[in-house]
Amino acid sequence: QVQLVESGGGLVQAGGSLRLSCAASGRTFSRYAMGWFRQAPGKEREFVAAITRSGVSVRYADSVKGRFTISRDNAKNTVYLQMNVLKPEDTAVYYCAARDGSSFYTTVPSYDYWGQGTQVTVSS
Repeated sequence: QVQLVESGGGLVQAGGSLRLSCAASGRTFSRYAMGWFRQAPGKEREFVAAITRSGVSVRYADSVKGRFTISRDNAKNTVYLQMNVLKPEDTAVYYCAARDGSSFYTTVPSYDYWGQGTQVTVSS
């Protein structure tokens, strides 16, 4: 079992930046592939970014490519999502997720553990 707690959300103007953090506790963090997802009101939860357990490989949704960066610090049991050039359409609750695995994963059912989410609101 692993517990995930997101932080760093907030209100920002379009063009601004935020850095989300996801702190993990429980079993060995370095075993877990990690992902970030988001869910806007009335929409399904969608993939944002993923990173392998080593941190070597990453994957992004086309909508955030070039603006968002996922990274992890296994010594701190934390995964990050740096979000730059934010747009109003980035407004959503952002969730981090974990699963035991050697690849990266881009679908909601692929993940076993989820955080409670953190709200990101981008004003125009």
